[in-house]
Amino acid sequence: MKARRFVDLFSGCGGLSLGLSMAGMQGLFAVEHDPMAFRTFYANFVSKSSNRGHAFEWPTWLDQRAWGIDELLEEHKADLLKLRGKVDVLAGGPPCQGFSFAGRRVEDDPRNQLFQKYVEAVDAIRPAALILENVPGMRIVHRPSNVVELPVGPASKKRSFFDRLVEGLDGVGYRVEAQLVDASRFGVPQKRSRLIAIGVRQDLASWLEGGVRRLFEVLEDVRVSQLEQLGLPDAISAKEAISDLEIAGAQLRPCEDPESPRGFQEARRGEPATRYQRLMRGDHERQPDSMRLARHRDDVRERFGRILAECRRGVRMDDDARRSYGLKKHRIYPLSPTEPAPTITTLPDDVLHYSEPRILTVRESARLQSFPDWFQFKGKFTTGGDRRTKECPRYTQVGNAVPPYLARAIGSALCKALDEIEVSMKVFGQARKRSTMAALG
Repeated sequence: MKARRFVDLFSGCGGLSLGLSMAGMQGLFAVEHDPMAFRTFYANFVSKSSNRGHAFEWPTWLDQRAWGIDELLEEHKADLLKLRGKVDVLAGGPPCQGFSFAGRRVEDDPRNQLFQKYVEAVDAIRPAALILENVPGMRIVHRPSNVVELPVGPASKKRSFFDRLVEGLDGVGYRVEAQLVDASRFGVPQKRSRLIAIGVRQDLASWLEGGVRRLFEVLEDVRVSQLEQLGLPDAISAKEAISDLEIAGAQLRPCEDPESPRGFQEARRGEPATRYQRLMRGDHERQPDSMRLARHRDDVRERFGRILAECRRGVRMDDDARRSYGLKKHRIYPLSPTEPAPTITTLPDDVLHYSEPRILTVRESARLQSFPDWFQFKGKFTTGGDRRTKECPRYTQVGNAVPPYLARAIGSALCKALDEIEVSMKVFGQARKRSTMAALG
């Protein structure tokens, strides 16, 4: 059977695309506005020298560069319309910050146009199905001051960003269901709860027994089979994921990454100790990139050492604990070696290593997201100040990504569901036709 084709909107560095490719799907093109994140995407999915079998087809009419969705629609709306009937799945969706409607009409805030532009792109391409991943808070209803006037009239009730999304997609003919999913149940060594929304075009949804909700039943079946196929346990601890990247006893060397300033060090990867580590390595014998270690001051290392010795692992430090150690950050998690990691965020100093007084490297964070070691990351490692809202360095790319193993399961489930739809249309379509003809007479 020919591989199902997908387009990835708001792709970031490519976690969702990688998972869908692992599920046997074929990428067509991706849209990502940030140049750093797109450089990472390009290195792994477009560059002929490094895609490892996950190469996107990429149409000749679309330049291989960072694109904003508004720019894409403005310059290539006619090309998108020509894709109708050729795209099975439209993956990705507007980032959560794009859904801020606070105190304004929808059309007044440029960021909120991401929502409208996304629905416009869906309506242009008309894929068979949609996949969206976002934070659970997308379903939270904002306070009354955040209720806004809709383009078609005043709002009569408070609605969450998710409600608005479903309404917009329903308006262009898609049935959407959503469910909270924990990535740690899919072979990802991280407790990452996300809202997964799946939509099916209305003319196809009626052929799926049980409706779109059926997809989440299939997803659970795929989850079990995926763990069996990969040879993974029900849960993977942080230590089981990254113990071969520890610096204790490892040979340190200067970091030679061309995008890192001088003066940093990195550790060499050790021998794999677990099934998960062997899966992440695959046949990639060379040292992975993004192994750069943070340059902590002596007093910072001493403080981190005391935290590891005295604080409970695997839970966020409370206000009193943070104050006692002179910490100002709201979120600090010392990793537990025996449990999955907490949610990997875009900020590098949120999580402490389980046995070493330091923050995680980009590569360790990527491992906890289920990115394989061959996956390359491009761009600067960190950023700061007001640039945090404008740039997407490596830590941010990893923290924003959909875990590939979770995406793989979602892609497999969606392929199975689309297969079911095609079988139903073939088997029962003729019966419906005969019934209609008999009724006519």
